[in-house]
Amino acid sequence: MPSLHSRLLVFAVCAAATAAPAADFHADQPEAFARLVAPDAKLEKLAGELGFTEGPVWIAAGGYLVFSDIPGDELKRWSPAGGLASFRRPSRNANGNTVDAAGRLITCEHSGRRVALLEADGTLRTLVDSFEGRKLNSPNDAVVRRDGSIYFTDPDYGLKNKPGTREKEGKEQPGNFVYRHDPKTGRTTALVKDFSHPNGLAFSPDETRLYIADSGAPKHIRVFNVAADGTLTDGKVFHTLDAGVPDGIRVDRDGRVWTTAGDGVHILAPDGRRIGKILVPEAPANLTFGGADGQTLFVTARKSLYAIRVGVAGAGR
Repeated sequence: MPSLHSRLLVFAVCAAATAAPAADFHADQPEAFARLVAPDAKLEKLAGELGFTEGPVWIAAGGYLVFSDIPGDELKRWSPAGGLASFRRPSRNANGNTVDAAGRLITCEHSGRRVALLEADGTLRTLVDSFEGRKLNSPNDAVVRRDGSIYFTDPDYGLKNKPGTREKEGKEQPGNFVYRHDPKTGRTTALVKDFSHPNGLAFSPDETRLYIADSGAPKHIRVFNVAADGTLTDGKVFHTLDAGVPDGIRVDRDGRVWTTAGDGVHILAPDGRRIGKILVPEAPANLTFGGADGQTLFVTARKSLYAIRVGVAGAGR
């Protein structure tokens, strides 16, 4: 049974939110969907009137959420007790965030063109900002494997178009790649080079598979086998979206994939079939599991932050 503190924190998450009616859903597999999202579940708006929200990550040790406001050049913090506050500004137009095994915040910075690490003492340092002597494009999202290696995507969304062309100003990399960075050796490896615009990424619970969203023209999520040395093999299409593009993705403890899309959050079974949708008033960009028991789904959607209670925790809980 959850502790009293845990139960009070769950209650506080709901109580601190803006009241909202029951969320709108679309169930492709009604029985399976009902086990994940209760029919009377409410989508709560926790904050609004921001620039463009992205990169939510739950900081378990502190009991709060960190997320990005990209054009606001700020990392925001939200907690059940304190509501919305500033976490770090400037953020160098931070996008995706994650944490390592020690609970340290890892951030992908668009204008910084780097993946940065926030030490426990508050020191912010660069983990990686180049590959083969060339600057990265604009790191987008990252995930940490249990061996400490960091996988991140590097599309060129954060670079400006040259006037009158589709070329990007300042782009030094020949493409938009998926990378693996080993903090122990400092080595960065380009694992996959054939994505249009690689975006969100997440490991299966046993880390034998890595799911990567392509938010370019393909509008699909690919899945790769993860070899013992961390390389990726046998990439194939896992699911193609029917609304918008996949952006942020997370995997729950039972191996289902949760992805943002043009109309909300799509829940996908391990075999790639869609279980259903949580419809969101604003097109979501990213999501994460959090809260005291890991069963609150936080969703960053355009100018707002939303949350909904679900029936499963994220992988790793």
